[in-house]
Amino acid sequence: MANATLTSEETEGKERNVWGGGESPMKVSYGKLMMWFFLLSDALTFSAFLIAYGVSRYTHNSLSFFKESKDFTDALPEFSEQVAVYGEEGIKSAIGVAQRWPVPEEVFNALPFLHGFDAPLVFVGIMTFILILSSVTMVLAVEAGERKDQKDVEKWMLWTIIGGIAFLGCQAWEWSHFIHGTDNGAFASLMPSDGKVFGANLITNEYGPALFGDLFFFITGFHGFHVFTGIILNILIFYNTVMGVYAKRGHYEMVEKVGLYWHFVDLVWVFVFTLFYLI
Repeated sequence: MANATLTSEETEGKERNVWGGGESPMKVSYGKLMMWFFLLSDALTFSAFLIAYGVSRYTHNSLSFFKESKDFTDALPEFSEQVAVYGEEGIKSAIGVAQRWPVPEEVFNALPFLHGFDAPLVFVGIMTFILILSSVTMVLAVEAGERKDQKDVEKWMLWTIIGGIAFLGCQAWEWSHFIHGTDNGAFASLMPSDGKVFGANLITNEYGPALFGDLFFFITGFHGFHVFTGIILNILIFYNTVMGVYAKRGHYEMVEKVGLYWHFVDLVWVFVFTLFYLI
């Protein structure tokens, strides 16, 4: 049987095909595949943080403050005025409440411009609705990109950006309210008159153990940073769309890539919302 002889051009073509790497897995582009890899690694990071919160939440010992009687004895001088009014047992009971893991309905119950109005989780629900709605507008932007409708892509990307900024604004107000407190926490009425412990930060927490505040600021802050990054990416994509960059390329794949990131941010918030606000 005669051996087939390849010309130099055919040989070069075979080499180019070999070094080209073959077909892309799942028929997706390199950029989209790398976005999926990034989201997978980020999902593992968020999972670790949320699992740490769950373990801390369910293993917290509400009576840890009183493991040693010395703890309570040393704390009494700080509350001399309150001891005279409520007695040692009253103060001990109040401190025990302050060490209890916070109930979300009691902590996140305020609304802007409505001081003193009790609305458990209403504001957080509004924040969640805004973020989910921005995910819907992103879906519409991706769909418009598949139709190569530049005007619709611009419109829905702009609404997505507005939704992201609105969510971050709501989160900034929530942080401010959480930090400054309401002067009516479980332990606030028995605290020293200077009121320095009202609210929450990385050291003290009006609503309960300091660990809750630490985890709240870290995890919601980490998610907020992701939202901020997504807004910046959306603004860049919006700018390129307006300038006609993707129309010249003949496709809007970049809109789909950033859309994957934005949907991931929304999905993570569902888990953050469930653990911090519902459980």
